[in-house]
Formats: sequence, structure tokens, C-alpha cells
Amino acid sequence: MGYQGIQLDMYTYAILVNGLRKNGRLKDALEVYQDLLIKGYHFDLTMYTVLINGLCKEGLFNEALSLVSKMEDNGCTPNAVTYRTLIHALSKNGNNEKAVKLHREMIARGLSYE
Repeated sequence: MGYQGIQLDMYTYAILVNGLRKNGRLKDALEVYQDLLIKGYHFDLTMYTVLINGLCKEGLFNEALSLVSKMEDNGCTPNAVTYRTLIHALSKNGNNEKAVKLHREMIARGLSYE
């Protein structure tokens, strides 16, 4: 992917995906993600967290948690922002048991909720 011969980096793609997500176009954001995945791109923490946030905002918690697993399988460790995003969304939607589990996991990894 590129525009008139300009090679875009992962930061630029994360901005694109986040913009799509913020404008109610999560499906398009996920299509960009899939396209990049097929092309062999390696995602960074920002890209994963943007996608996880988008999935959570749409109530797609299982998909968000699945993406965290894929993230870790690809050697990218969730940070405090990733965990806070998940914990907040889960607790806001009554999934307190999963939220508590993630909070404990976060603390066990030495991350702070603050």
C-alpha cells in the first residue's frame, strides 16, 4: 500500500485505522488490518491497541480478547493502555469477572492502572 509511490509506515496506518474507527467505519478499519496482515506487515502496540479499542467500542469483546492473544502470539506485549482499554470496556458493559481477571493479569505483569 502506498500513495503515489510513497511507502506508508505502521504509524501512518494506525492513524488511518483509528480515523476509520472513530468515524463509525470499524469494518473498513478491520479490512485495512486484514490487507496489511496478508501483505506481511508486522503490527506494533499502537495498531493493536487502536483495533482493540474499536472492537470494544462496538461491544465485540471476544474479538478484542482474541486480538490480544494474536498480539501476544506475534511477540507484541500489551501495555497498561491496552489493558485499561479492555478493563474499562468490559466493566462498563457488565463483564466484571473478565475485567477483574485482566486487572490481576495486568498487575502480575508489573503494570499500573493509573
